[in-house]
Amino acid sequence: MALAPFHLAFPVNDLDASRVFYRELLGCSEGRSSDEWIDFNFHGHQIVAHLAPDSAGDHGGDRATNHVDGHGVPVPHFGLVLGMDDWRALTDRLEAAAIDFVIAPTVRFAGKPGEQATMFLRDPAGNALEFKAFADPDQLFAR
Repeated sequence: MALAPFHLAFPVNDLDASRVFYRELLGCSEGRSSDEWIDFNFHGHQIVAHLAPDSAGDHGGDRATNHVDGHGVPVPHFGLVLGMDDWRALTDRLEAAAIDFVIAPTVRFAGKPGEQATMFLRDPAGNALEFKAFADPDQLFAR
């Protein structure tokens, strides 16, 4: 069964910076847009950067940090589960661009159910994103 695409709208304080980050750095194609928002194709999912100049700031609105396998994970955050080759290619592209990671590329839950490669970063408005991959995709919901 194919997954249904999700839709996520999130605040940004600079549409031009968001356009560069999502289109050029993350490789998202651009859909419709206006002076107040931009649709992006986020690997088949629709994300929409909405201009909200007063909403960005202190870490994009983090309400908490949860400890997961020894790291402080920003809450809220969004992202994708990629194939391992795509995750490595994105990691290489982000490292080449000298991205300041919130949590640098790492493997968490090593040797345990749900072992995964993961990384966290922020967009120009401070929104936290996570990209992860599993060596065994069947471990996505492992307990």
